[in-house]
Amino acid sequence: MRFPNAADNPTAAATPADRPPVPVTILTGFLGSGKTTLLNHILTKQHGLRIAVIENEFGEVDVDSDLVMTSEEKIFQMTNGCICCVVDVRTDLVDILQKLLARPEPFDHILVETSGLADPTPVAATFFMDNEVARQVRLDGIVTLIDALHIEGHLDDPQLREHDNQAVDQILAADRIVLNKTDLVDEATLARVEQRLRKINESAPVLRSNHAQVDLTRILSVGGFAPAAQLVDDIDFFGDPSQIQGHAHDPSVGSVSLIFDAPFDRQRLDAYLDELLAAQGDDIFRLKGILAIAGDDRRHVLQGVHRILDLRPADGWGATRPSSKLVFIGRQLDPLALRIGLAQCHARQADTAPRRVAEPALS
Repeated sequence: MRFPNAADNPTAAATPADRPPVPVTILTGFLGSGKTTLLNHILTKQHGLRIAVIENEFGEVDVDSDLVMTSEEKIFQMTNGCICCVVDVRTDLVDILQKLLARPEPFDHILVETSGLADPTPVAATFFMDNEVARQVRLDGIVTLIDALHIEGHLDDPQLREHDNQAVDQILAADRIVLNKTDLVDEATLARVEQRLRKINESAPVLRSNHAQVDLTRILSVGGFAPAAQLVDDIDFFGDPSQIQGHAHDPSVGSVSLIFDAPFDRQRLDAYLDELLAAQGDDIFRLKGILAIAGDDRRHVLQGVHRILDLRPADGWGATRPSSKLVFIGRQLDPLALRIGLAQCHARQADTAPRRVAEPALS
């Protein structure tokens, strides 16, 4: 599945110049990590931002004391200008977004809370569907809350299947990790937990917090899924995925980093990636790349989340020699198979070997 590019669809309605796409942050975290506390922090803090918070109705956010308006649609306006939308888990998220976006006052940000046992990446796919609502929003990032006191128990829980641990899935998907409840553990435990988090997701910054009191500027507008023109020069785009490891009970988690000299044939590359994600999309959490495409002097930015894929041009290479770098983060990754498959997508068969291959660092 491809991320839609409005520029490729001349019939798509353009977003008004004064209403740019609203950034969306997905908030996830295992049960008891502090998502409710963070939502209350956002809903009651006088931050001057107009933020829409979408949560399912099984949450525990206490909004009653701060309501200035009630509605049968379960959309509430807070005293600080925030909007809280209590959503039934069966309700189509697109419908809720449509109601919020139809309100006359524009939002500065939308925050979507997922269930404590959910993989956030299917929710992320909502914001890349080819519809009018998706063209009015843009995914900014995925923020994962971590309970410093209990996270190791979740990571090591034998009841969470070895290769399907929701806590690991949420950490892997994160653009920012908030290590919460740090006041409940000692410094040695915090250091050990942070090390384990970085072994699972090396590229996401880890922010410490107590009672989910975190600077909103550190978790909103992080640019995790920024436009290609911004990402192509972002020094943190790839992080250091060669250092990603699985925790002790999930050795299948890892990364593969590949660099190629030869440019790719766009048609062959599209076909290969579509086939790869159709077969292994469940195990590929993130896919990132800056690519050289034959016959095009622009750098191309590749982003993938499971079976959702986006490849679009940015700016030119300038004085830099064109080359391609791809990073796969997930489970059951076969570096040799990936190298061979991608090499077959080159426009020139004379230079098919990557300059460097970083094998996944597994525990």
